[in-house]
Amino acid sequence: MIKKSHIYWYCQVIGWSFYILSNFIFFGLNFRAGYKDYLIYFLMLPTGIAISHFYRILIIKLDLLNKRIPTQLISILIFSILKGFLFFIVVLLFSNILGLGFGTLGLAKVLEHVINFASVFCLWNVIYFGFQYFQNYKRSEINSLRYLAANRESELTNLKAQLNPHFIFNCMNSIRALIDENPVKAKGAVTHLSNMLRTTLLMDKRKEIQLNDEINLVKDYLNLEKIRYEERLNYSFSIDEKVGTLLIPPFIIQSQVENAIKHGISKLPGIGTIMIEAYREEKDLKIRVSNTGKLNSAEPLTGVGFKNSIQRLELLYGKSGKIKIEERDDLVVVEINIPLNN
Repeated sequence: MIKKSHIYWYCQVIGWSFYILSNFIFFGLNFRAGYKDYLIYFLMLPTGIAISHFYRILIIKLDLLNKRIPTQLISILIFSILKGFLFFIVVLLFSNILGLGFGTLGLAKVLEHVINFASVFCLWNVIYFGFQYFQNYKRSEINSLRYLAANRESELTNLKAQLNPHFIFNCMNSIRALIDENPVKAKGAVTHLSNMLRTTLLMDKRKEIQLNDEINLVKDYLNLEKIRYEERLNYSFSIDEKVGTLLIPPFIIQSQVENAIKHGISKLPGIGTIMIEAYREEKDLKIRVSNTGKLNSAEPLTGVGFKNSIQRLELLYGKSGKIKIEERDDLVVVEINIPLNN
């Protein structure tokens, strides 16, 4: 990658060379210039580079790029005239040394030359300041994107941290209920819990995991709850083999299954069923968690799991990441939409 300082010097040499070459061709052909005139043109090249470079040093020293726009415009105008006058003096000096001259130099003639040279330096200012503004704009935009990404990463981390204690609390409650009822099953539940904790510790390090990893976690969780609810809980999985390696946010299915247990199965007097499905539909991954039960319209969906899922999907995928819940034929159905990159 070309350094910024190198770009500056390339532009200096190319820009001034183009200006001198234009003068060389135009005036040389129209006024039948001699070798001394051409020598003057060649001497104008280092002169222009030197004056504009020292002006750049002055810009940096006076911090003109960070001044207000009106201040910058006034400075550009004044310094362009001063540089034009200085350039004229140097060229006049070279001309006198070489025995050339500008002819009769009245005030009008001097002003004409100064204004012509000042116009060139004014164009130099436009290019230089324009480039700096463009660079600052890009830098500001990159910083804004980095800040936004850092904020989103922080929010995702906080949301995942919020789920862990909620998830562990639910599991511990299930085991506590089993200790008095069936100590043998409680031991089995502890084994399932240890497997789940091992998995969640690995999940904490990533913002996305493979669907198969999430499904394995859900199976461990349902096995644990099956010990508690016995025949009252049935569950099934319908996962398309082609979507197993696709990436999803950790706990996005797990938290919906927890809600299905807490708000659905636990409140049923009889047998309840949970169904987990996943398949690809064009450029989206569709996940559906259904459970026996009804939506309670008196209690809005403000639970940790559902709200958390909404926020994480929005942070990761924008408006394309969606989750909705509705009641269909004595089933509460949660549908999750995750956009895919391929």
